[in-house]
Amino acid sequence: MQTVRIKLHPLGKELSVARGSSLIDVLHEFGVEFPCGGKGDCGKCKVKILHGEIPLDKIHSSRLQELGLPGEWRLACMSHVDGDIVLEVGQYEAMIQADESLFSFEPGEGYGVAVDLGTTTLVAQLMDLSTAKVLAVETGLNPQRRWGSDLVSRLEAALTGSKEELTRVIREEIGGMLNRLVAGKEFSVNRVVIVGNSVMHHLFSGSDIRLLSFFPFESPDMGIKHFSAGELDWNIVCNNISFYPCIGSFVGSDILAGIHATGMWRRKEISVLVDLGTNGEIVAGNSDRLLCASTAAGPAFEGARISRGMLATTGAISTVEQVGADISCRVIGNVPAEGICGSGLIDAIAVLLDRGDLGDFGEILSGDPEVILARNVSLTARDIQEFQLAKAAIATGLDIILRKLGVHAEEVARVYIAGAFGNYINLEKMVRTGMMEFAPGHFRKLGNTALMGTKMFLFSGEDATDPILDLTRHVSLESEEDFQDIFVENLTFNRSSS
Repeated sequence: MQTVRIKLHPLGKELSVARGSSLIDVLHEFGVEFPCGGKGDCGKCKVKILHGEIPLDKIHSSRLQELGLPGEWRLACMSHVDGDIVLEVGQYEAMIQADESLFSFEPGEGYGVAVDLGTTTLVAQLMDLSTAKVLAVETGLNPQRRWGSDLVSRLEAALTGSKEELTRVIREEIGGMLNRLVAGKEFSVNRVVIVGNSVMHHLFSGSDIRLLSFFPFESPDMGIKHFSAGELDWNIVCNNISFYPCIGSFVGSDILAGIHATGMWRRKEISVLVDLGTNGEIVAGNSDRLLCASTAAGPAFEGARISRGMLATTGAISTVEQVGADISCRVIGNVPAEGICGSGLIDAIAVLLDRGDLGDFGEILSGDPEVILARNVSLTARDIQEFQLAKAAIATGLDIILRKLGVHAEEVARVYIAGAFGNYINLEKMVRTGMMEFAPGHFRKLGNTALMGTKMFLFSGEDATDPILDLTRHVSLESEEDFQDIFVENLTFNRSSS
């Protein structure tokens, strides 16, 4: 396999990737967002070629002209690399806001770090608070995964003697990321803001997690937590470290940040935010009130519990299409397929439904134990069942939240899709599976809204969360009398939509 080198300015990061790799595969791991979902419409993923060349086709050239971008610029979502290049990433120069407007900020002093502490993945960005420029990025995997891929497994581990170790390893991992962010730089960090779900909040903070382990899953310790670097055993100089407050139950500050990033809490029109990470969190409402819930979607969308499942990294099938009589798969990194990530799983289910390979209840109609997608990658009957459970959880959560708001799906003006694989997800195929029933034109794919909102929090006081928290109410889906009936109904596939 031939490889090429990509250097990212001003981060100083140098990567080796397979020749022909898509830049959308490379840059999403460094916090670059693709608000239009890779269609080339918004221009927000623009990159400037400082050295090397990225070939243009007619469509890409036309998009650049429409956006008024000169010849040295490219759109990452439409670019493939065939040789060594040095790129300046436009989004590192100024933050963007998820509602596709520029982020307005009051310049501050010094430097800040935004941390998204996910159940599966970790992202930290170092920012110049006077310019809102991103100076460095670190990503990693949550070391707590060794105790299980889902929150329930980690709660069980914490309750059976591993709580202190769960706290220690995540503090140590994030401390190491911060060390790498500031390595070689002659300044100290003025402020660190961390967001994450409620379990991550409690485990990082060392809070009592017992009340999160049984119904109604409520803890009195959901507020903002403050630390110094010394308290966390971090080898940096910073006394202003905050883990932002949770909203309720399993809906944490990552969703609080997502609400802030989208601006949905300021508008009269009804919006929906769905974060398709390890947990499936849902928010719906407007400037009058917001309702939120955490669904029992499980980690299938991030590759866990799927026989050949993996994160959206090199080697993962990210898209699946029907080409003639055959199934065609696109693999991240332009390499042979090693497994399948969440977006590929959604695509595969939709394609298999359209081909008539699956029945309404997810059964493989050929009678075979699995369906082959690519060499070495198949979907088993158990994989399909895991997907059904995940998609039913999201669909049920949306049904209940919208019902409690008193609105119908057609009244929703915008549907924001956040989460690890938001850049790849095919909206039409997602709708085909019955996971969501909104019109495709209402969707906005945003990627990591938690990180976006956290960066915005760096430029405001802690009271910036107050109006959002005042508007937002948590809904316990399982408390609804007809929850199980709705869930079972959503387990089936709606074949009439094809």
